[in-house]
Amino acid sequence: MEKTVLKAGVRKTVGKKVKNLRKSGLLPANLFGKGLKSVALELPVKDFLIVYSQAGETGLVELLVDGKTHHTLISGLQVHPVTRYPLHAEFHAVSLTEKLRANVPLILENNSPAVTAGIGLLLQTLNEVEVEALPTDLPERIVIDAGKLTEVDQQITVGGLTIPKGVSVLTPAEEIVVRVAPAVSEEAKKEAEAAAAAEAAKAAEEAAGETVAEATPKPESPNEEKSGEK
Repeated sequence: MEKTVLKAGVRKTVGKKVKNLRKSGLLPANLFGKGLKSVALELPVKDFLIVYSQAGETGLVELLVDGKTHHTLISGLQVHPVTRYPLHAEFHAVSLTEKLRANVPLILENNSPAVTAGIGLLLQTLNEVEVEALPTDLPERIVIDAGKLTEVDQQITVGGLTIPKGVSVLTPAEEIVVRVAPAVSEEAKKEAEAAAAAEAAKAAEEAAGETVAEATPKPESPNEEKSGEK
């Protein structure tokens, strides 16, 4: 895995004043890890975005703070709910000799022949897997070749993924990652819609008939007429 380098400074600004940091183009962050006291940091948001686009949350980042290098992973990122602008980052200092657990994203590549032929729909039911590895062996992503899915009902499970050397997958092997579901043709859709409309019309007609029947007065019986005579 390629290493990326990022410089940060110790942050003294805390509380509500942190907003001023963001206005000046700085991103508030924290550094933490085993045997390390948490350190408040600040760094240029532009530099952070470049590194984050390369490393994500599984790529090793060499974080330089006051001349000291920390091997870290970006373990958390808070963003604005509307603009998606970074608000705060968490850097997890790790040991290069100790294995750790992380979630690695699953990325689909190539087109499925079944989808191209119009006979199926590609459904990805799992977007990441949990793995265990040394920080230097953690993959940034695991790529899946959708070109292998040529027929309806074909699928790829976790056990069928190509996993890099030195990486153990903790997600159950039988879990389905992606599969080809039968495609619903336009003709079938129209038939289903027509059948549903016919059922609705029939139900409305029956309901209207029952309403008319209830509203029609019943004729009096002969006995009722006699009882009314004086």
